[in-house]
Amino acid sequence: FQAEDGIRDLVRSRGLGDVYKRQVSGEHGGITQHIGAYQVKTEDKKTITFIDTPGHAAFTEMRARGSKITDIVVLVVAADDGIKPQTVEAINHAKAAGVQIVVAINKIDKPEADVDKIKGDLAKEELVADDWGGDVQMVPVSAQSGEGIPELLETIFLVSEIMDLKASFEGPATGVVLESGVKRGEGAVATLLIQQGSLNTGDFILVGDQTRKIRALKDFNDKPIKKAKPSSPVSVSGLEYPPSAGDQFYVLKDEKTAKNLSEERATKEREKRLSRMGSLNSENIFANADGTKPSINLILKSDSNGTLEALSGSVLNMKIDEVNLKIV
Repeated sequence: FQAEDGIRDLVRSRGLGDVYKRQVSGEHGGITQHIGAYQVKTEDKKTITFIDTPGHAAFTEMRARGSKITDIVVLVVAADDGIKPQTVEAINHAKAAGVQIVVAINKIDKPEADVDKIKGDLAKEELVADDWGGDVQMVPVSAQSGEGIPELLETIFLVSEIMDLKASFEGPATGVVLESGVKRGEGAVATLLIQQGSLNTGDFILVGDQTRKIRALKDFNDKPIKKAKPSSPVSVSGLEYPPSAGDQFYVLKDEKTAKNLSEERATKEREKRLSRMGSLNSENIFANADGTKPSINLILKSDSNGTLEALSGSVLNMKIDEVNLKIV
């Protein structure tokens, strides 16, 4: 789910208000700052998993990753506001990932809403509505009143059926890390999206350069579960440290093989880190010897790896003439 203007209200209109109250209470300013994953069940018992990515300009990498791990990108554009640089960026991410796009034109209940203008602006970005002769489904909705939400969900199901999306429920699970961090009482935790197979409490997973046994498995409502199937977003604990967002994870039945693989990966990562530190030290030693700008080394701390990624990008994009900024 690629959001320019809030999946939060859209999903709330399907009865998930409590989920979002918990999420918003932990997000500064009430805006999305982490990748979130939620599931919606329709009246005929069908389920959609939504991946919510931040619309703020600082979260470019997170949106790009969101496009790569989804099957369908739902681009949310406000009918009273129009497309922004982040909208165009999100469109380009989706195109680069080869992902089908569905557009939700939100806030149609506002007096200044202009759906045709939005369609015209999107047509300039090569997204032409199906009722304009194109092949992109665009659904006018109001998150406030719930108008158009059932049609949006049905459109997503229709597109998924045309794409003939399938996954294997059998065998060990594989998937991707959506977000990670540290929780009090649980230690290192990660939100995973299962792409193939089934994940069970007690499974050994290889993620990044660590192998660990899953101590606890929770669904998107933070309720303990024993097993999770494909397309399920789950939270796992029992990790040594938070893995990087975007890392692939694998369940391995052979603990010995898993440990050998993790040790091999850890060695390579350690060599990269030492090499990076060595180059930073060399740069500092010779900083002013040849008239080049001095460097300032920074240590960044954040609540999650996704936030750290956005913060790092913002710092490194700063244009400062006097010094070079280096993130240690």
